[in-house]
Amino acid sequence: MTGRFYGVGVGPGDPELITRKAARLIEQADVVAFHAGVGKASNARRIAAELFPADVIEEQLTYPVTTGATQHPGGYAGALAEFYEESAARLAVHLDAGRDVVLLAEGDPLFYGSFMYMHDRLADRFPTEVVPGVPAFVAATAAAARPLVRQTDVLTVLPGTMPESELARRLADTDAAIIMKLGRTFPAVRRALAAAGRLDHAVYVERASMPEERWLPAADVEAGSVPYFSLIVVTGDSRNGLRSRSVDVAAEVVTEVAASAPELFVVGLGPGPAGWTTPEVTKALAEVEHVVGYGPYVARVPQRAGLTRHSSGNTVEVDRARFALDLARAGNKVAVVSGGDAGVFGMAAAVFEAAEDAAYADVSIRVLPGVSAVQAVAARAGAPIGADFAVVSLSDRLKPWAVVERRLRAIAEADLVLAIYNPASRSRTEQVATAQRVLLEHRKPDTVVIVGRDVGRAEESLRVTTLAELDPASIDMKCLLIVGAESTRLSPAGVWTPRYVEGE
Repeated sequence: MTGRFYGVGVGPGDPELITRKAARLIEQADVVAFHAGVGKASNARRIAAELFPADVIEEQLTYPVTTGATQHPGGYAGALAEFYEESAARLAVHLDAGRDVVLLAEGDPLFYGSFMYMHDRLADRFPTEVVPGVPAFVAATAAAARPLVRQTDVLTVLPGTMPESELARRLADTDAAIIMKLGRTFPAVRRALAAAGRLDHAVYVERASMPEERWLPAADVEAGSVPYFSLIVVTGDSRNGLRSRSVDVAAEVVTEVAASAPELFVVGLGPGPAGWTTPEVTKALAEVEHVVGYGPYVARVPQRAGLTRHSSGNTVEVDRARFALDLARAGNKVAVVSGGDAGVFGMAAAVFEAAEDAAYADVSIRVLPGVSAVQAVAARAGAPIGADFAVVSLSDRLKPWAVVERRLRAIAEADLVLAIYNPASRSRTEQVATAQRVLLEHRKPDTVVIVGRDVGRAEESLRVTTLAELDPASIDMKCLLIVGAESTRLSPAGVWTPRYVEGE
């Protein structure tokens, strides 16, 4: 009969915040385990020590490293992985002997805690139970006496160790936030708060619920004085109306028409890497006050002070365009963003469609070009679009499939290189196979086909196949296809299409 393994949250520091169930299990434990830093007393043990049975066996699990600097051959991650394996083995000895083991966790066991690594290693071998505890951020919010979220506010919990630019973006895109893991990261966290326009409303809380508890505005904190047991609370009330909005709240933002001539930028961010965003676009984005677009594209724009982001879904392009035009009419500096080039199946056409409304006659629209996905895939492959080529989207959301098929036949008959956007999605799985069949009616089976997936990103792949061997099941929305012409060649240097055409 093995013992039972318990992960018990003991709360943020005040022993009176330990739950009744947690207290009972600690008082009945055969073994109580807890983590501690090198040369430091365990905070979890301090919180629960009064509940330890007189004859309890204590297991202190001392971290081998806490700052990231280590001589371990596997680096910081390797050192910790080895430590967790050794710790699990120590606890397993007691469990195999039939002893119940309580592993104490500060706050909640499964909220940025080390218990989860023991759970990974022991839960499949021994009966395991997790007892939740009061997380530190709840105590911090109570200490600051600030309502955290109201009604439909969104709360985001962020580690201060994430990249500064990403932290700023996420702070700008949420209503309320908790920033954990400060310590040495505090200077970067404070800069991210400032870039997101949230610093003036961020509250720093140190050692929440402990006797040494203190809180003050994050802007007033001395960076060198920030301990690990600290966090920042950014409440939903701090938005003061300057929230990242969807297009259905335009009326709340646009209140009056500006006297000066309004201007709206429509920009292409390129296919993915920051290096593929043109300097012209980068300059424009550095000057605007509002960025409007599909969520994943808006997320690519670096956050900075004074910038408000407006994300929306993938099927409201014209509504999004009207929202941006209304912002521009009110005198705001606005950019509508697209991936790739805004004029190639992007937001440019939607903006011009919305701008046909006479209400926007005074808005000047400037389209700034970007690197298109077809250019990126073609460049990776060689020079497949070195001669005449056509571009088609297989999406039939905005046009009947019969139109798509008619255009595919015309392109195939004209022997043009063909770039295919939007080849498939979760709801569109048959179009690629149909397009393949249509093209094979006019093209040879060995026609070169390039399949580019996530080109320019870490997961990029490029595959060269033939029209007959193309597997439609392998194609998804992240792919762009280039189907060669009869003259397109595959050489050791890459795929290319001659600039000349032999006389007929």
